[in-house]
Amino acid sequence: MSDSTPTQLRFSPLDGFTVRADFEGGALSSDFGPLLLRGVDQQIGLTHRLAQAIHDGRHASYIDHSMEDLLTQRIFQIACGYADANDANALRRDPVFKLGAERLPLEAEQDLASAPTFSRLENAASHRDLYRMAQAFVEQFVASYAKPPEMIVLDMDHSEDRTHGQQELAFYNQHYQSHCYLPLFLFEGLSGKFITAALRPGKRPKGAENAMIIKRVLKRLRQHWPETHILLRGDAHFANVELMQLALDDPYTDFLFGLTSNSRLKKRAEPLLEHTRRLYEARCHNARLAEQDPPQRSRTFHELDYQARSWPKAFRTVLKAEVMALGDNPRFVVTSLDDPTPEILYAELYCARGQDENFIKMMKNDLASDRTSDCRFAANHLRLFFSCAAYVLHHALRSELLQGTELARAQPSTVIIKLFKLAVRVVQYKDRVKLHLPGSCPVKDLLHTITERLYRLPRPPSPLNTC
Repeated sequence: MSDSTPTQLRFSPLDGFTVRADFEGGALSSDFGPLLLRGVDQQIGLTHRLAQAIHDGRHASYIDHSMEDLLTQRIFQIACGYADANDANALRRDPVFKLGAERLPLEAEQDLASAPTFSRLENAASHRDLYRMAQAFVEQFVASYAKPPEMIVLDMDHSEDRTHGQQELAFYNQHYQSHCYLPLFLFEGLSGKFITAALRPGKRPKGAENAMIIKRVLKRLRQHWPETHILLRGDAHFANVELMQLALDDPYTDFLFGLTSNSRLKKRAEPLLEHTRRLYEARCHNARLAEQDPPQRSRTFHELDYQARSWPKAFRTVLKAEVMALGDNPRFVVTSLDDPTPEILYAELYCARGQDENFIKMMKNDLASDRTSDCRFAANHLRLFFSCAAYVLHHALRSELLQGTELARAQPSTVIIKLFKLAVRVVQYKDRVKLHLPGSCPVKDLLHTITERLYRLPRPPSPLNTC
């Protein structure tokens, strides 16, 4: 029997008026985001593509929620800031989340799935399902281009994903000094589009493992874009012969990797560093004569021919000879590119890979890709893919609908706070559903702009199963 006394919130009186609050508002929601995400997903077909990649072994007579409905609900919740599957217990009756899943908002029999359903989904995922989903993300990336691009930059990076329990394949990593997973993320460096990801054990990857993953991605991309120039870009732990050989085997692929210093490189760099030291000392001397602050650093860029023992041949190596007040800071990169000058190659092409770390931060901090606390490795991999899908939706929302607005370059957390977290009153009639937003809504004009853009776009046909 339910409690006949409604729960109330009490506040300090105001000018002789008592102030109380209750939870009897009816069909209200605190999230407007699912409706915007629904419009984006209808255009790009992401959840349909991912659902087609998962084998649904459930008996049809016991299914209340299709695989596409489950993925839609879980991904939309993460994209709106609800990282835990337990949140589904409260949100399954939320009228706007039900609308986002294309269900009638006030019909009890059309409530969404609960947390136990998602727990079963995560633990039912097989390695084949995950492999097909990884391919589906690559296909989604390809479909985001209307025609083959002339060039893409395939940025690759690993990121620490700390574990705090008995998760499968969670190892101690000395570099991070923690027990963790070490997932690999692949982004397109020029646009920030997500390509695919792979959850990995916490140990440092070897070159053969990196090359195995990248080779499969390249093969998939080449099926669609045989002549697109692809630049493989990564930091020093990707500078291994296996990845270099992948670029050498493809006439339309090059690489640009950081390179760890060693005794041979230091010896080659010493005369060039000495020249930069003299330049720095001269600049400091001139600054003292002019009674100005000394420069923070001096940099010069140089080109070397260097071949490690494992490399098939010598590759172009660029040195950034940097001298600061605290000492020398030499840095090296190795590449198969011939045209750019050493300064452009390092300062503009290589340093731009730092943006890849910002994409990963969005994935982790805003969309909870590191919420991998399940005991099973495969279940954690599926959770990672849920967050990756939320990133794809947010990126499409920013790049397609928010262009020219104040949120065109906003992080997912900013979009969630400013655009998604809006109070909505839902009224359902026999032939229509009406949504009432606050009259003082601060993003009223912005919402009108993007909803009109979505409404005027024709809904594309469902993508074929290409996995």
